[in-house]
Amino acid sequence: MEVGRGFLNVDELRLDPKWLIDPKLLFVGPRIGEGAHSKVYEGKYKNQNVAVKIVQRGDSPEEAAKREARFRREVNMLSRVQHKSLVKFIGACKEPVMVLVTELVLGGSLRKHLLNLRPRSLDRRVAVGFALDIARAMECLHSHGIIHRDLKPENMLLTEDQRTVKLADLGLAREETLTEMMTSETGTYRWMAPELYSTVTLRHGEKKHYNHKVDVYSFAIVLWELLHNKLPFEGMSNLQAAYAAAFKNVRPSAENLPEDMAAILTSCWEEDPNARPNFSQIVQMLLHYLSTLSPPETIAPPRIFGPENVGMPPESPGTSSMVAILPRDGMGGTPNSSSESEERGCFPCFNYCC
Repeated sequence: MEVGRGFLNVDELRLDPKWLIDPKLLFVGPRIGEGAHSKVYEGKYKNQNVAVKIVQRGDSPEEAAKREARFRREVNMLSRVQHKSLVKFIGACKEPVMVLVTELVLGGSLRKHLLNLRPRSLDRRVAVGFALDIARAMECLHSHGIIHRDLKPENMLLTEDQRTVKLADLGLAREETLTEMMTSETGTYRWMAPELYSTVTLRHGEKKHYNHKVDVYSFAIVLWELLHNKLPFEGMSNLQAAYAAAFKNVRPSAENLPEDMAAILTSCWEEDPNARPNFSQIVQMLLHYLSTLSPPETIAPPRIFGPENVGMPPESPGTSSMVAILPRDGMGGTPNSSSESEERGCFPCFNYCC
C-alpha cells in the first residue's frame, strides 16, 4: 500500500444514513471510563449491550469544530472497515450530542490484563497470538489507507474469554494522504515512532509528513511488551523514552529472545521507516515463528473449595470489566462509584450523560 490513493478529505466526511442510530432507542447505564474529550458508558441499543461514547462539544466554536471533525473522521473510518480483530462499529449520531456506539468488549484492556499478570509473563504462544490479532487488524486498516497512530495496550481490548485482542480507538487515526505535523494529539510518546519527532522547528502551518510505517514501529514496542510484560524503556519518563528513541536510536533490549523473534522486533523498529516490513509481512513472520513453538502444556483448572464460593451472584461484566475506549492518562478510565451507578441505572442517554 502506498501514499496517494485519493482518499476523502476530512472536510468531505459525512455520516452515511445507514449508520445513524435512533437516540430514542439508546439507553446508558454506569460510566465505565473517560478520555480527554469524551466519556464512555455501558449501554443498550435495541436490546443489544453496547459501549456508548459521548463526545463533548467544546467550549469555543473553534474547539467544537475541531472535535466534530475528529468525530466525523472516526465514524467514517469505523464504518469503512470491518474485521474480527477490530471493535465492531454499530452506529452514531450528531444530535442532540455526538455519540458513537460500538460493541461492548467484556475482557478489559490488554494493559489491565498485563498488569494483573505481573510479575509473570504471558505464555509465548499466547503473546504471539495476541500480536497476530493486532497485526491482522492493522493489515486491514492499512489496506484501507488508514494510519492508527496510537497503538498501545490501553487501546486494545480482550474478549470475554481473554483469548482474542480487538483493536479500539480510531480517534487519532488519519487518512494516509492527510498525515500532518505532530501535535499533542498524535499518539503516546513511549510508543511513538522516532520520525514523529524533529530537531528542526517547523514554520507555522508547515506539515510534517510521515506514512503508515509509524504504526509498525509502535507495533514493535507493543510486541516487546507482550513478550516481557514490562514497561518499555523502563526507568525513563515518556519524554525521556521518546528522546532516546528519536535522537539516540535507543530501543528496548532484544537479547535473550529467539533469533526469529528478535529479527521481527528489530526490523519493525528500524530507524528508517522504509526498512520496516508491512503488516502482511509481519503476519507471515509471526505465523512462521508460531509454527516453531511447542504446543502449550495442558494444565487442569484449580479446584475451588469453601461454601463462600457457592451461590455467588454473577458479576456485571460490562460495569466491572470493560474499560474506556479513550483512556485519559494511559491507564484507562475508572468506573464510577456504586452510588453513582445505582443512581444512574439505565436511562435515555441524552438526559443524563452530558
